[in-house]
Amino acid sequence: MSRISEITVRQLHLPLTVPYKVSLRTFHHFDPLVVEMRDTDGRVAWGEAEIHEGYSHETPETGWAFCRRLAPSLIDCTPAQAIAKLDSGAESDPHAASILMSAAEALNDHPALRLSEPLVVPLLAPVHSMALEKVGDEVAELLASGFRTLKVKVGFDVDADLRRLAAIQAAVDGRATLRLDANQAFSETQGRVFATMLDPAGIELFEQPCDKEDWKANAAVASVSRVPVMLDESIYNLADIDRAAKINGVGFVKLKLKKLGGIDRLIAGLRRIRELGLEPVLGDGTATDIGGWLEGCVARTTIRNAGEMNGYLKLTTPLFTPGLPFADGALRLTASYAPEVDRAAIARFTTTSERFAKTQVANAAQ
Repeated sequence: MSRISEITVRQLHLPLTVPYKVSLRTFHHFDPLVVEMRDTDGRVAWGEAEIHEGYSHETPETGWAFCRRLAPSLIDCTPAQAIAKLDSGAESDPHAASILMSAAEALNDHPALRLSEPLVVPLLAPVHSMALEKVGDEVAELLASGFRTLKVKVGFDVDADLRRLAAIQAAVDGRATLRLDANQAFSETQGRVFATMLDPAGIELFEQPCDKEDWKANAAVASVSRVPVMLDESIYNLADIDRAAKINGVGFVKLKLKKLGGIDRLIAGLRRIRELGLEPVLGDGTATDIGGWLEGCVARTTIRNAGEMNGYLKLTTPLFTPGLPFADGALRLTASYAPEVDRAAIARFTTTSERFAKTQVANAAQ
């Protein structure tokens, strides 16, 4: 039985094609933690997560510390044993745990990653333009690329957000669905005003209006919103999903691999959402090809709307060779697709790394 023989933890610095503006910050690059896990049969698997402050209680520093602390204990374990060891960490540090857990699950030949037929997952695209006069051209380009769901970031200023939304709706003219995302930026009062004054035409949902910890404020906005509310940053486990299902006006819950801690845990969460009568949404817009592939494979049997695993499309340089496939608005994988990581790209964008192997672990224990 194969065992984990080596783990390398890396911090990457990946430039973006255009700045990615959300209410709380503007990304000019992604800085994911990436794990390479090798077993005694020579097989290699990868895991990654972008951890940024404000999204959860985790930070890049806590994620690095978690991976450095846990990686040595996984050396010489079978992948299944490693998954069991990481399970408790998935509760306390899901982002960090997911990096190691998903790599171990891939080494363990997780069934979700086996494709017996072609996979097509329609993706959404963000509308970047903040200037009203530029919205029309960008929307036209996105529609020409095949996107049929567009994300509109709000939470900057209620009046300005409403004007920009109206301009985007006019440009779309019924040819695509819109998702609105405040990324926690509105106060309860601002969220209620925005949610009651928006024109619901063509809008699928309104995502995370208020702070992740302020369930009362999010519920207040959901109760008056003209479109269903989706919770994202507030959701990290099955108990959170159960809580969301009891809120009037919440119709969607979004999950990401890094929020649940692993593939099995992610699938269980997505199924729970549907069992409770809500609609699941899946995808990390700040993930690389690695996370996009993992979430895309899970999406095959768990969602029926546009995936949000579009982070890899924002990168100047893909981490897969060739890059994770995209065509006509969708992630498209052939049957038995097997990703190949571009080691030259990994090396080029690595800012720091640490390797753990059996001899090192044995020496440290002496």
